[in-house]
Amino acid sequence: MQVPLLNDRDLDFLLYEVFRAQDLLSRPRYEEHSRETFDMSVATAKKIAERYFLNHYAKGDASEPQFIDGKVVVIEETHQAWKAFADAGFLAAPYSFEEGGMQLPETIMGAINAYFYGANPGTSGYCLLCLGVSNLIREFGSDQQKRVYLPHLKSGEFTGTMALTEPNQGSYLQGISTRAKLAEDGSYRLFGQKMYISGGDHDLTENIIHMVLAKTVCPKTGKDDISLFLTPKYLVNDDGELGQRNDVALVGLLHKMGFRNATSTVLNFGEKDGAVGYLIGELNHGLKYMFQMMNEARIGVGLFSATLGYQGYNYSLQYAKERKQGRSAAKRSSNGQVAQVEIIHHADVRRMLLTQKAFAEGGLAMTLYASSLYEDIQTGATVEARENASMVLDLITPVVKSWPAKYCLEANDMAIQVLGGAGYIREHLVEQYYRDNRLNPIHEGTEGIQGIDLLGRKAGSHAGQALTTLLSWICSDAEAAIHSNDIENLGKALLKAAVDVESVTSELLLVVADDRERGLANATVYLHYFGRLFAAWIWTLQALKASKGLSCSEVGGVDYAFYKGKLQTAQYYINWELPKMEHERAILLGAYAEPFEMKNEWF
Repeated sequence: MQVPLLNDRDLDFLLYEVFRAQDLLSRPRYEEHSRETFDMSVATAKKIAERYFLNHYAKGDASEPQFIDGKVVVIEETHQAWKAFADAGFLAAPYSFEEGGMQLPETIMGAINAYFYGANPGTSGYCLLCLGVSNLIREFGSDQQKRVYLPHLKSGEFTGTMALTEPNQGSYLQGISTRAKLAEDGSYRLFGQKMYISGGDHDLTENIIHMVLAKTVCPKTGKDDISLFLTPKYLVNDDGELGQRNDVALVGLLHKMGFRNATSTVLNFGEKDGAVGYLIGELNHGLKYMFQMMNEARIGVGLFSATLGYQGYNYSLQYAKERKQGRSAAKRSSNGQVAQVEIIHHADVRRMLLTQKAFAEGGLAMTLYASSLYEDIQTGATVEARENASMVLDLITPVVKSWPAKYCLEANDMAIQVLGGAGYIREHLVEQYYRDNRLNPIHEGTEGIQGIDLLGRKAGSHAGQALTTLLSWICSDAEAAIHSNDIENLGKALLKAAVDVESVTSELLLVVADDRERGLANATVYLHYFGRLFAAWIWTLQALKASKGLSCSEVGGVDYAFYKGKLQTAQYYINWELPKMEHERAILLGAYAEPFEMKNEWF
């Protein structure tokens, strides 16, 4: 069954009605662009995604990468997709014209990536990693590193990875054991093993650039600290030509529940004389540098989650419109018999579809909003605008990663349920959407890690100014909704939720300051609590624009139905999902400590 790749009307609505991408044209960086060039770039992405990525989504799952004759082999369609992506210039699209890029805004890049991620998340994973490595080298690399490596990464001749996790250390990066020793030529030799390295080996490109975290001894203090090293699979000469194979060895391929077309690897660095690595930036600043790529990847994970949720929603919606089962007295055949109806006529099916719509469209809007903030950091008109965007993006990144990962996975579960028994068999894609999406609550930091980050670091950051700024924006839009007759109730509910989050956060931060371990014990509950407010705001923003669209005298037909659907979904989220904050609030303020106080021997 063929289903639409995302929803063009929704993406257009988010880009130009909600987030006002056309306003970027007034910024000096984009004055040579127009809405037409933005639309052409997005349309090109959609065309390539449909032709070269979507065509092997199921095949890549069934024919995962194999180790054959000493190398990792991916299916031919993945090669074709990689070439099409690179040839279209998307690996350099955010870069300036002078750097050989398209000089596209981050908001437009978010829409472009959405099509690729929705079409084939496994194949798209190689693209995400390559862009992340390029950005990291571009920001922190030496002039020589930029000259030697960036042209190959932008052209698609090289790909990249982030090598953080080790067999005995996952999210706790301070505990890694990979070591780097200074060599006489100023480079380093790396020794250690990394695990779950996405894209760690394959035959898509002639070289792979690993960004490796490793411990070094600080010459000033004599203590261990973490630095970041550019470590290629094949060494690269100063003229850009490939040299000898580096001491980086594939230990094995990991066999995953989903996301199978993207390799997951175990790599050994330094089985012989040590893997040659080149220091990125300053010694012992590795975590600070790597967090740039990690935070980009976290927003990317949110987008992966949202697009997979969206694809499941599209699939189950079309199935519900075609599948007949059950009867309705309102539907009679020509002979007077009660006819069977399409299952979309059943209220409980519509409930599941509406929930999926709220989660998928909400998740997509959430990630595009994060992209718009990243753009404001780069090109905002004033210092204050850039600083506010930076503070708020840092604050919401844990939510942008985890909310779509949690709720769009739930949407995929509901998509299976809409199809019933058909949803449980591999002849329909909804079961693959679920398996692929199940990774997203795990990688780039689990929900627990994101919760601790949000409550333990971000909520009180900048002396609380980040949260104050975000809440001021939310309250402003809540007031606007209150003064709009058709969505007054949305504004009132959003305003109350914002006030509650401010109050609860203030109390929790006091507890964390007094007893950090106990104070952070329910951090994941706080993450969900905060996420409901943020999602409610995102839906209120959409409702405000939908209400404005409906007020136009010429609106009708498809646009009328689209706007009404947005309003109905916003009402659903505010009435069905936002009230769940009350239970989470009770847990947080009541300091319910059953999990924290549970003894190991009681299990």
